[in-house]
Amino acid sequence: MDERRLGGVVRRLREGQGLTLRAVAERTGFSASFLSQVENDQASPSISSMERIAAALGVTLSEFFQTAERESVAKIVRASARQTLYSQWSRARIESLASGELNGRLHPVVVTMKPGGSSGKRPHPAPFEEFALVLSGSVVLTTEDSEQVLGTGDAVTIRAGALRRWHNPTQEPTQVIVVSGR
Repeated sequence: MDERRLGGVVRRLREGQGLTLRAVAERTGFSASFLSQVENDQASPSISSMERIAAALGVTLSEFFQTAERESVAKIVRASARQTLYSQWSRARIESLASGELNGRLHPVVVTMKPGGSSGKRPHPAPFEEFALVLSGSVVLTTEDSEQVLGTGDAVTIRAGALRRWHNPTQEPTQVIVVSGR
């Protein structure tokens, strides 16, 4: 498994766009100091914080894993070669299920959330439309108007901008595939 630290990916995307830490801080509402800690792998942001950083850089979580190389018609990503990010705060592992150009329309990831893991302290806006399918375990999805327990095989579509929070209150890990549309 190709494991990557979030910091290097954030720095590469930020510098590739010619942005300063202060500019990204203004876009996210985070301090430049916090973003510097993230870039130096001294802070482990929550999933919702990572989404805010990604949105400020104009990408999705999945795009953190993408490269600017040209794509063939079909690109296979072997399970053993998935690029992975870890969020200690969220108690989650996020694996890219795609590879390719940053301008693709679908961005699939699989999120493995440990017991007690969550995407953030409170519901946060979905940056893009999302489809999610629970592969194993169960997870509580809190939206702006409800709280639902989703079990293995359950699926949900979340509109862009809708507030949502994922939480695993169980004693077992849970896996969810999340596909963001652009």
